[in-house]
Amino acid sequence: MKIVFVGPTLPDATSLVPDGIEIRGPAKHRDILVAVNDGATVIGLIDGCFEDVAPVWHKEILFALSNGVRVYGASSMGALRAAECAAFGMIGVGKIYEQYASGHLIDDADVAQIHGPPEMSYLSLSEPLVNVLATLDHLLPRCELEDTEYASLRASAERLFFKDRTYRTIVTNANLPEHASRTRLEKLLRVNAVNQKRLDALQLLDTIAAVENARHPAPLDWEFASTAQWRNIL
Repeated sequence: MKIVFVGPTLPDATSLVPDGIEIRGPAKHRDILVAVNDGATVIGLIDGCFEDVAPVWHKEILFALSNGVRVYGASSMGALRAAECAAFGMIGVGKIYEQYASGHLIDDADVAQIHGPPEMSYLSLSEPLVNVLATLDHLLPRCELEDTEYASLRASAERLFFKDRTYRTIVTNANLPEHASRTRLEKLLRVNAVNQKRLDALQLLDTIAAVENARHPAPLDWEFASTAQWRNIL
């Protein structure tokens, strides 16, 4: 059984995955443990809860890996955990994972955003920094932005709290050159927005669809330690 935890990054995931992949909502503490006990052979982690509930433990991921479950991560919480657990066999997918793994990104908040509930298809209410940076990096080489505009918009995006980060607030708070048109820049960003989180999530779905639906031998170079704290969540 292949299981993917995803929500706001790919709200239409259920219509995109082939047969054989089960979609579950954003993962929280114990969800990966439950998936392993449910018989998962492959787990994909994209979105995770973190603010009002405990997030996915690294220990859960190690437990899955120690039981021969292939665990993949991308885009959001998945990219973070994949970078942190790569040494133990978790596999990262996509550009955002690569940025965390290389140290180019270090802040958890760079992938965070606020959104509506599942009933509203996880309507996005803010822009994650990774998408904003991808958009700016797309526009600069096309000469759609001047160097000073790029630097000012990037600095503005990086300063904003993740819940307040929208293209409007980015442009409003940017220290732009006097001749810059804020109306033009906001429209430019919206029209050319790059959703890097979605792109990476689609890559993860393709990756998981292609792998064998079976567990593989447990790792030989490390051993899972069942601590008292771990046993308390079982």
